[in-house]
Amino acid sequence: QVQLVESGGGLVQAGGSLTLSCAASGRVFSISAMGWYRQAPGKQRELVATIINGGSTNYADSVKGRFTISRDNTKNTVALQMNSLKPEDTAVYYCNYRPLVGDMNYWGKGTLVTVSS
Repeated sequence: QVQLVESGGGLVQAGGSLTLSCAASGRVFSISAMGWYRQAPGKQRELVATIINGGSTNYADSVKGRFTISRDNTKNTVALQMNSLKPEDTAVYYCNYRPLVGDMNYWGKGTLVTVSS
């Protein structure tokens, strides 16, 4: 089992910045993908950004150029630096961990990000 604990959400004005962090514990494998997804009220959960252990990243078009995902394989942590935040970025952000071998998929409980206009 793997446990994911997110931190760093909160209220910020449009144009501001926030950094989300997620720590994984338990049976964590380095060959894995870690990432962030978000779910706004009334909408489906969507990908924000992912990073593979080797450093390859993938971003949603809506956040490219504004958000940066990073990972520390020695500490099993993943972070999301969010700049130039917009009200439409308001959502619950979920940390995700997925080993690249097998079909396991783990989620954190989520952290709320609210961007005021």
